[in-house]
Amino acid sequence: MTAPFTHKIVLALGGNSISSGNRRNDITDQFAQSRITVRHIADLIEAGHRVIITHGNGPQVGMVLRRVELSRHEVYPIDLGLAVADTQAGMGYMICQVLRNEMYGRGNRLDPCALVTTVLVDAEDRAFTHPTKPIGPHYDKATIDQRVASDGWQVVEVPGKGWRRVVPSPAPKRIQEIDLIRRLFDEGHVIVCCGGGGIPVVHTTATRLDGVEAVIDKDLTSALLGVQTDADTLAITTGVEKVCINFGKPDERAVDVLTVSEARALLADGQFPAGSMGPKIEACIQFIEESRTPGSQAIITSIAGLADALAGRTGTRIVRG
Repeated sequence: MTAPFTHKIVLALGGNSISSGNRRNDITDQFAQSRITVRHIADLIEAGHRVIITHGNGPQVGMVLRRVELSRHEVYPIDLGLAVADTQAGMGYMICQVLRNEMYGRGNRLDPCALVTTVLVDAEDRAFTHPTKPIGPHYDKATIDQRVASDGWQVVEVPGKGWRRVVPSPAPKRIQEIDLIRRLFDEGHVIVCCGGGGIPVVHTTATRLDGVEAVIDKDLTSALLGVQTDADTLAITTGVEKVCINFGKPDERAVDVLTVSEARALLADGQFPAGSMGPKIEACIQFIEESRTPGSQAIITSIAGLADALAGRTGTRIVRG
C-alpha cells in the first residue's frame, strides 16, 4: 500500500488560535484556547506532516505595553523590541507546553522547542517614514498629546475609540536564526519561532545589528520562513474556513482555489482589505513566487479545517499560475 503524502508545513496561527475572543482573554483563557488549537496540530504531526509554528502576538504586545504605561512611574519601561521578545518567549512556552501534553496524552513523545527570533529589515524601508501599524491601548486626546510631546510618538485617531500610537511595519528581509531553524526542522523537530513576525533589527554598521521600534507582519515573515526552509505548504489559519469574494455582501462567494495571478488581480481590485485578508493574500503570493519547492501551495482556512484543507476538502488554496 502506498504511504500517504506528507507535507513540510509552515503553520501561521491566527489570533483566534490563541485568544478565544472572550472579554477576559487572560492567561488562563489563552492556555484553554491553545489546548483546543494544538489538538489539530497534533493530528497533523500524527499524520506524518512536519510542522514549524508561527503565531501572531498583537493583543499580547498590547497588554505588555499597557503594563508599561501603568507602571512607568515605578519601574523602568521596556521598548517594543523587548515586548515582542517577551511575548515570543511566553507564547512559545505556552504553545510548546500544551502541544507536548497533547502528544504525551496520545502516547507519543514529542518535545517541541520555542526559539526567540530576530528578523532583519531594511533601515531605508519606506515604512519608517510612513508608520501605519497601530499598537497598544487607545488614549484620550490630552494623554496622547502628552506622549507625542514627551516621546515623539506618531499617532492616529480611531473614530469613536480615541487615539493610538502607530509604528512602522517594514518588510522582512532575513531571519537571523534561519540556519539553526533549518537544521532543527530537517532533523524532525517541531519548532515555534518568528512569533509576531520576529523582533525587527537593522544593520547600524556592517557588523552590528540593533533593534528598531517597529513591528513586522507575521504572515509575511511566515512566507519568508517557508521559502528559507524549503517548505512546500504555507498554511495561514484565520477565523473563516475559506477566502470570500465580496465578503459581507449579498453576492458573497467562497473560493476553493486561486492562482497567483487571480489573487493579485483581486487584491488590486480591493477585494482583500489591508486590515484583514490583504496581508494573508500578499504572504501567500510571496511564498508561491519565491518558493524553490515544486508543487508549493498556500492554504488559508480555520485551524479546525486545516487537515481537511490539506486533503483538498475545504479551505482556499493559492497555487502557481
